[in-house]
Amino acid sequence: MPRERLVVIGGVAAGMSAASRARKLNPELEIIVLEKGRHVSVGACGLPYYLSGEISDWKELIAYDAEFFREKRGIDVRLEHEATAVVPGRKTVHALERGTRETALHYDKLVIATGGAPAESLPGADAVNVFTCNDLPGTMRLREFIEKEKPQRAVIVGSGYIGLEVADAFVQRGLQVTVLERSDALLEGIEPEIAGRVEAELLEHGVELIKGSAANEIECAEERSFASLRMTHSENRMTNVEKRALAVRHGANGRHEADLVLLATGIVPRVALAESAGIQLGPTGAIAVDERMLTSVNSIYAAGDCTEVRNLVTGKPSYFPLGTTANKQGRVAGENAGGGNATFPGVVGTLVTKVFALEVAKTGLSLQQARANGFQPDSVTLTSTSRAQYFHGKPILLKLVWERSSGRVLGCQMAGQEGVAKRIDVAAMALQARLTVEDLLHADLSYAPPFAPVWEAILIAAHEAQKKLRG
Repeated sequence: MPRERLVVIGGVAAGMSAASRARKLNPELEIIVLEKGRHVSVGACGLPYYLSGEISDWKELIAYDAEFFREKRGIDVRLEHEATAVVPGRKTVHALERGTRETALHYDKLVIATGGAPAESLPGADAVNVFTCNDLPGTMRLREFIEKEKPQRAVIVGSGYIGLEVADAFVQRGLQVTVLERSDALLEGIEPEIAGRVEAELLEHGVELIKGSAANEIECAEERSFASLRMTHSENRMTNVEKRALAVRHGANGRHEADLVLLATGIVPRVALAESAGIQLGPTGAIAVDERMLTSVNSIYAAGDCTEVRNLVTGKPSYFPLGTTANKQGRVAGENAGGGNATFPGVVGTLVTKVFALEVAKTGLSLQQARANGFQPDSVTLTSTSRAQYFHGKPILLKLVWERSSGRVLGCQMAGQEGVAKRIDVAAMALQARLTVEDLLHADLSYAPPFAPVWEAILIAAHEAQKKLRG
């Protein structure tokens, strides 16, 4: 009798977490992973730091190679195999091997982990000096371009966390950087006070930020590529011509010249494969899944950046593509596909990034988002310090949002040069546990002068919130 077979479409965080968990739970299961790229386990969040040179060798970003999974975990990883169709009625996955040979695989259980893709493109985005920083091959090409061609001016389209991290990397590389943002705010859902600190940090490091001006075209010119110049016998002219970006046009009349353009317009879920198989999408446009990561089609699970997730603050579906979420979802999908019974409740939406020397962190809802989701919120903003005063702590700007009627914590954001990244985790746990500001006020947080003041910033904020609640 043939073994039960699990097929996983896509590697990296969600796909390999699913395959590994299924293997641990069920040693007899046949597991095949179809990965369209050449690497199956990449630390994608480290890409901006490879770009800056802080990570010198791209191999440091490879967590495990395909041979590790084949030899140590008995997982049949098939690189350069792109899934092209899923036929649920026949429980079959069709794939192209290295873009040429078609194969078809039967599955008993299937996990879709197709990830996300850059949110939008622009006319002229196919020019040789236009890049993204979403995967290892693209980032390697970008770093090689910088090191070989020595560009002077870079335009970054988008001011999400990838765009800002790459702006930092470009400045370290000696580039003059302009960031174009279509909206009036940096980082989706960031509070104005926190955004002000980020903008000041960008300005201090010479980054030009233009808000409220959407990029609409990359202006290009055609030029001959002398690296592989050739002549046609019949027409006696150059044929190997490439497009090169000269400038980015934005807003009504804006134009910024560029030797290099980076598209950092966000991520959208890759759902074409699932949608063509009749799998239901959710209101966010990502694949809808239940707590067991099961899709609307029996025996098919989905995990990672192609899926939506439940927001534990609002109770609504949301799209929050991060490696932490993908790993957890993949683990749950793999356990259930392997015969177990695991659930993934959702996320509160925690994010941290670093812009030059400034740490920026957020969790839960902003004041505006809380209002948009039907809450009647209030907030407090304050500046505290990362350590005891006599240990020369760094300032921390913090904003806490809560619900007026219940005192329930709804969100928190911070910015500072030290200690922000892990402090936000306290607020994240408060959101997950549905704590009130009074609960938070009595949290028994650690204290020693080299690490924290007696009164932590988040405790001071909870105290101020309690005073406002009591009138």
